[in-house]
Amino acid sequence: MRLKAGITGLALSSLLSAGLLVAQDQSGQSGSGAADNTRTNLRDRNANEPTADNQRDGQSDRDITRQIRQSIDKDHSLSSYAHNVKVVTQNGQVTLKGPVKSDEEKRAVEAKATAVAGEDNVTSELDVKQKQ
Repeated sequence: MRLKAGITGLALSSLLSAGLLVAQDQSGQSGSGAADNTRTNLRDRNANEPTADNQRDGQSDRDITRQIRQSIDKDHSLSSYAHNVKVVTQNGQVTLKGPVKSDEEKRAVEAKATAVAGEDNVTSELDVKQKQ
């Protein structure tokens, strides 16, 4: 009986330790600094910069955005950064914003948008995220 209690206590202790590690990692306290998007957020506050709030309600603009988003989402070789870029379409003009992992990834996302919207209809404001 004593051995069983010792094993149960050890198992419980292990689970609690694992839970603390997961909680610590999810809170961002695992040694990496918190994300700081202050400059990007300030840029997006500029009234002349397209943001998701400016997305047009026209069916054509929504279709363009949807097709680009689907193309990006289907490409499993892209990082989570690329899968989360902002795609804003206004009067057929597409603006891409956000970080990506590499120049190759930036070109891939831009190519997907260009394939849908046309060569002269895409403005890229994608930034390559520097490795930390």
